[in-house]
Formats: sequence, C-alpha cells, structure tokens
Amino acid sequence: MSIIVGSPLEQRYVIINKSFDLEELQGTSDFIATKKAIEATKYCDTAVLIEDVALGFTAYRGLPGPYVKDFLTNVGREGLYKMVQPFDDRSATAKCTFAFCPGKNQDVELFVGECHGTIVPPRGDTTFGWDPVFQPDGYTQTFAEMSLEEKNKISHRSRALQKVKEYLQSYQPDL
Repeated sequence: MSIIVGSPLEQRYVIINKSFDLEELQGTSDFIATKKAIEATKYCDTAVLIEDVALGFTAYRGLPGPYVKDFLTNVGREGLYKMVQPFDDRSATAKCTFAFCPGKNQDVELFVGECHGTIVPPRGDTTFGWDPVFQPDGYTQTFAEMSLEEKNKISHRSRALQKVKEYLQSYQPDL
C-alpha cells in the first residue's frame, strides 16, 4: 500500500510504501479498492493510494478477477493456463484499479486501466506473477517476454497510473 504525503499545492508528493493487514474483502475490483482505501485512512493522517490488480478470464465470466493472487499461489502459472485450455475463448482482461482517498471521511477517486489479451502457456521470465501467461492483444510476446519499457507502454498498470498522474497534477484539496 502506498501513502501519498506532501503539499498538493507544490505539486510534489512523497510516496511511502506501508504495509497494513487489512480485511480481505470480496467483490469487484472497484469495491475492494474503495473499501481498502477508506480502511487505510484509519491508520494514517495522510492521503492514501491503494492498488488492486485483477486478471479476468472471459470463459469464467471475469474470474479469477481480483482473486488472481490466490489462484496463482494455489495453482501456479501452469494452472492458470490449464483453467482455460478446455475453452475456445481464452481471452482475458488485465485490470489495475488505483483508489485515491485524500483522508478520513473523504470521497474515494478510482482510476482504472485495462489491457486485453489471451491466456497462453507460460513463457518468459517468471519473476513477476502471471506475466508469463498473459499475451496482450496485437503482440506475439507475453508480458514476461517483453522488455519492461515495452510492457510499461501498454500495461493495465501504466494506463491506470497515467490517470492517477493526470488527476494529481490538477488535484486541489479542500483547504
């Protein structure tokens, strides 16, 4: 979890990564990110920025979605691929949701980025989650096979972060 600290009037922020044990929620990515942002404000006197990442398989109507981390832990990358093997439609959507909450009892702003692709047999570097099984539409490489620079041009996270950046550049807190 990241906490944004600093004066928005100066357009500078100090990002501090803090670890909190928050309640594990069930629901959509938007619901989970919103609730976690609100919950996180109880532990600090600053604005918070929460990230929720999801990988939804079309064949499973969006599952595993926000629960992809648990699926990955339990069945691994090969297991994620095997889940879609019986289906003709192996398409998937990678989704990143950032939730920004300026402080306690304040409204939460959501920033969503998506990248559409296909679930494929694991290929490439295995250091980052489900990247080896996700091949973005229009590409012949998985996220894991791409350079970080190329991945960051098209990823769900970079698309959501661009929206966060634009918002924070114009953000004017209630003073």
